[in-house]
Amino acid sequence: MDDVEIKFTREGLEGIVPVGTYLGDAMRRLGVPAGEDCEPATNAHECVVTVTTGADLLSPLTALETTYFEPDGPKDGERLACQAKIERPGEVEVMTKEKATTEEPATEAESDEYRKQFTELPLEKKIADLMRLEAITLGETFSFILNSPFKVFEKVGDVMAEFGMKLEHNAKQARRPSEHTEASTENGAKPDTEEEAKEEPATEQQS
Repeated sequence: MDDVEIKFTREGLEGIVPVGTYLGDAMRRLGVPAGEDCEPATNAHECVVTVTTGADLLSPLTALETTYFEPDGPKDGERLACQAKIERPGEVEVMTKEKATTEEPATEAESDEYRKQFTELPLEKKIADLMRLEAITLGETFSFILNSPFKVFEKVGDVMAEFGMKLEHNAKQARRPSEHTEASTENGAKPDTEEEAKEEPATEQQS
Protein backbone atom coordinates (compact mmCIF):
# COMPACT_ATOMS: atom_id res chain seq x y z
CA MET A 1 0.00 0.00 0.00
CA ASP A 2 1.58 3.29 -1.15
CA ASP A 3 0.82 5.30 1.99
CA VAL A 4 3.08 7.13 4.38
CA GLU A 5 2.64 7.58 8.10
CA ILE A 6 3.80 11.10 8.88
CA LYS A 7 4.18 12.77 12.26
CA PHE A 8 4.95 16.36 13.20
CA THR A 9 6.64 16.13 16.59
CA ARG A 10 6.40 19.73 17.79
CA GLU A 11 2.68 20.00 17.04
CA GLY A 12 1.84 16.45 18.14
CA LEU A 13 -0.03 15.85 14.88
CA GLU A 14 0.14 12.74 12.73
CA GLY A 15 -1.71 11.15 9.85
CA ILE A 16 -1.47 9.17 6.62
CA VAL A 17 -0.70 10.70 3.22
CA PRO A 18 -0.12 9.06 -0.17
CA VAL A 19 3.29 8.63 -1.75
CA GLY A 20 3.94 11.63 -3.99
CA THR A 21 2.89 14.17 -1.36
CA TYR A 22 5.16 17.13 -0.64
CA LEU A 23 5.96 17.78 3.01
CA GLY A 24 4.40 21.23 2.67
CA ASP A 25 1.12 19.74 1.43
CA ALA A 26 1.15 17.19 4.25
CA MET A 27 1.61 20.02 6.75
CA ARG A 28 -1.37 21.95 5.39
CA ARG A 29 -3.50 18.80 5.36
CA LEU A 30 -2.81 18.14 9.04
CA GLY A 31 -3.11 21.76 10.13
CA VAL A 32 0.58 22.53 10.59
CA PRO A 33 1.75 26.03 9.50
CA ALA A 34 3.53 25.37 6.21
CA GLY A 35 5.42 28.57 5.43
CA GLU A 36 3.03 30.31 3.06
CA ASP A 37 5.59 33.10 2.59
CA CYS A 38 7.89 30.94 0.44
CA GLU A 39 9.06 32.66 -2.74
CA PRO A 40 11.05 30.14 -4.82
CA ALA A 41 11.84 32.79 -7.45
CA THR A 42 13.75 34.86 -4.88
CA ASN A 43 14.94 31.86 -2.83
CA ALA A 44 13.08 33.14 0.26
CA HIS A 45 11.65 30.33 2.36
CA GLU A 46 9.86 29.98 5.69
CA CYS A 47 9.35 26.22 5.43
CA VAL A 48 12.66 24.80 6.68
CA VAL A 49 12.03 21.57 8.61
CA THR A 50 14.17 18.77 10.01
CA VAL A 51 13.28 15.22 9.00
CA THR A 52 14.27 13.12 12.01
CA THR A 53 12.94 9.80 10.67
CA GLY A 54 12.47 8.61 7.10
CA ALA A 55 14.75 11.09 5.32
CA ASP A 56 15.68 8.30 2.89
CA LEU A 57 12.03 8.12 1.76
CA LEU A 58 12.18 11.63 0.33
CA SER A 59 13.29 12.93 -3.04
CA PRO A 60 16.92 14.08 -3.34
CA LEU A 61 17.81 17.71 -2.63
CA THR A 62 16.60 19.91 -5.47
CA ALA A 63 18.79 22.53 -7.11
CA LEU A 64 16.81 25.20 -5.27
CA GLU A 65 17.46 23.51 -1.90
CA THR A 66 21.16 23.20 -2.70
CA THR A 67 21.30 26.91 -3.45
CA TYR A 68 19.29 27.82 -0.35
CA PHE A 69 21.50 25.86 2.06
CA GLU A 70 24.81 27.09 0.59
CA PRO A 71 27.60 27.46 1.48
CA ASP A 72 27.62 25.04 4.42
CA GLY A 73 24.89 22.73 3.15
CA PRO A 74 21.87 21.59 5.16
CA LYS A 75 22.26 20.31 8.70
CA ASP A 76 21.32 16.67 9.32
CA GLY A 77 17.82 16.12 7.97
CA GLU A 78 17.12 19.74 7.01
CA ARG A 79 14.79 20.16 4.03
CA LEU A 80 12.50 22.75 2.47
CA ALA A 81 8.96 21.47 2.92
CA CYS A 82 7.84 23.00 -0.39
CA GLN A 83 10.56 21.07 -2.26
CA ALA A 84 10.81 17.73 -0.45
CA LYS A 85 8.56 15.05 -1.94
CA ILE A 86 7.78 11.70 -0.31
CA GLU A 87 8.72 9.08 -2.92
CA ARG A 88 8.48 5.80 -0.98
CA PRO A 89 6.07 4.36 1.61
CA GLY A 90 7.10 4.13 5.25
CA GLU A 91 7.23 6.35 8.31
CA VAL A 92 8.35 9.97 8.29
CA GLU A 93 8.82 12.14 11.36
CA VAL A 94 9.31 15.89 11.02
CA MET A 95 10.38 18.59 13.45
CA THR A 96 9.25 22.07 12.43
CA LYS A 97 11.08 25.22 13.42
CA GLU A 98 9.90 27.01 16.53
CA LYS A 99 8.03 30.11 15.52
CA ALA A 100 9.30 33.34 17.02
CA THR A 101 6.62 35.48 18.65
CA THR A 102 6.65 38.85 16.91
CA GLU A 103 4.20 40.62 19.18
CA GLU A 104 2.88 40.12 22.65
CA PRO A 105 -0.81 39.25 22.98
CA ALA A 106 -3.04 41.74 24.71
CA THR A 107 -3.16 41.26 28.44
CA GLU A 108 -6.40 40.40 30.20
CA ALA A 109 -6.49 43.89 31.72
CA GLU A 110 -6.17 45.51 28.29
CA SER A 111 -8.93 43.29 26.91
CA ASP A 112 -11.21 44.18 29.82
CA GLU A 113 -10.52 47.88 29.32
CA TYR A 114 -11.41 47.64 25.63
CA ARG A 115 -14.66 45.80 26.43
CA LYS A 116 -15.53 48.41 29.05
CA GLN A 117 -14.94 51.28 26.63
CA PHE A 118 -16.99 49.59 23.93
CA THR A 119 -19.84 48.80 26.34
CA GLU A 120 -20.11 52.44 27.38
CA LEU A 121 -20.46 53.68 23.81
CA PRO A 122 -23.91 54.78 22.54
CA LEU A 123 -25.66 52.23 20.34
CA GLU A 124 -25.15 54.33 17.20
CA LYS A 125 -21.41 54.56 17.90
CA LYS A 126 -21.15 50.80 18.47
CA ILE A 127 -22.84 50.10 15.15
CA ALA A 128 -20.64 52.66 13.39
CA ASP A 129 -17.47 51.13 14.82
CA LEU A 130 -18.53 47.60 13.85
CA MET A 131 -19.40 48.75 10.33
CA ARG A 132 -16.04 50.50 10.02
CA LEU A 133 -14.15 47.38 11.08
CA GLU A 134 -16.18 45.27 8.66
CA ALA A 135 -15.51 47.69 5.82
CA ILE A 136 -11.77 47.65 6.55
CA THR A 137 -11.76 43.86 6.54
CA LEU A 138 -13.73 43.38 3.35
CA GLY A 139 -12.78 46.57 1.51
CA GLU A 140 -14.75 47.31 -1.61
CA THR A 141 -16.38 43.87 -1.46
CA PHE A 142 -18.45 45.05 1.51
CA SER A 143 -20.20 47.72 -0.56
CA PHE A 144 -20.70 45.27 -3.41
CA ILE A 145 -22.45 42.74 -1.16
CA LEU A 146 -24.85 45.35 0.23
CA ASN A 147 -25.91 46.61 -3.18
CA SER A 148 -25.99 43.40 -5.22
CA PRO A 149 -29.08 41.21 -5.76
CA PHE A 150 -28.67 37.79 -4.12
CA LYS A 151 -28.73 35.83 -7.38
CA VAL A 152 -26.11 38.04 -8.99
CA PHE A 153 -23.86 37.75 -5.95
CA GLU A 154 -24.29 33.97 -5.90
CA LYS A 155 -23.33 33.70 -9.58
CA VAL A 156 -20.32 35.97 -9.16
CA GLY A 157 -19.30 33.97 -6.11
CA ASP A 158 -19.33 30.75 -8.13
CA VAL A 159 -17.22 32.30 -10.87
CA MET A 160 -14.75 33.74 -8.36
CA ALA A 161 -14.47 30.40 -6.56
CA GLU A 162 -13.71 28.57 -9.81
CA PHE A 163 -11.22 31.25 -10.83
CA GLY A 164 -9.57 31.05 -7.41
CA MET A 165 -9.21 27.27 -7.65
CA LYS A 166 -7.53 27.62 -11.05
CA LEU A 167 -5.16 30.27 -9.73
CA GLU A 168 -4.30 28.12 -6.71
CA HIS A 169 -3.63 25.09 -8.92
CA ASN A 170 -1.46 27.08 -11.33
CA ALA A 171 0.45 28.69 -8.46
CA LYS A 172 1.06 25.29 -6.87
CA GLN A 173 2.38 23.90 -10.15
CA ALA A 174 4.63 26.93 -10.63
CA ARG A 175 6.21 26.35 -7.22
CA ARG A 176 7.05 22.72 -7.92
CA PRO A 177 10.75 21.89 -8.33
CA SER A 178 11.78 21.73 -11.97
CA GLU A 179 13.36 18.31 -11.35
CA HIS A 180 10.01 16.85 -10.35
CA THR A 181 8.14 18.57 -13.19
CA GLU A 182 10.52 17.16 -15.78
CA ALA A 183 10.33 13.67 -14.29
CA SER A 184 6.54 13.84 -14.25
CA THR A 185 6.47 14.88 -17.93
CA GLU A 186 8.74 12.03 -18.94
CA ASN A 187 6.48 9.56 -17.13
CA GLY A 188 3.29 10.77 -18.73
CA ALA A 189 2.65 13.87 -16.57
CA LYS A 190 0.87 11.99 -13.82
CA PRO A 191 -0.49 14.09 -10.94
CA ASP A 192 1.76 14.27 -7.88
CA THR A 193 -0.94 13.53 -5.30
CA GLU A 194 -4.46 12.18 -4.97
CA GLU A 195 -5.72 15.75 -4.56
CA GLU A 196 -4.23 16.77 -7.90
CA ALA A 197 -5.56 13.62 -9.49
CA LYS A 198 -9.09 14.69 -8.57
CA GLU A 199 -8.52 17.93 -10.43
CA GLU A 200 -7.82 16.08 -13.69
CA PRO A 201 -10.82 16.04 -16.07
CA ALA A 202 -12.48 12.66 -16.44
CA THR A 203 -11.79 10.86 -19.73
CA GLU A 204 -14.91 10.21 -21.82
CA GLN A 205 -15.72 6.56 -22.19
CA GLN A 206 -15.96 5.28 -25.73
CA SER A 207 -19.23 3.61 -26.62
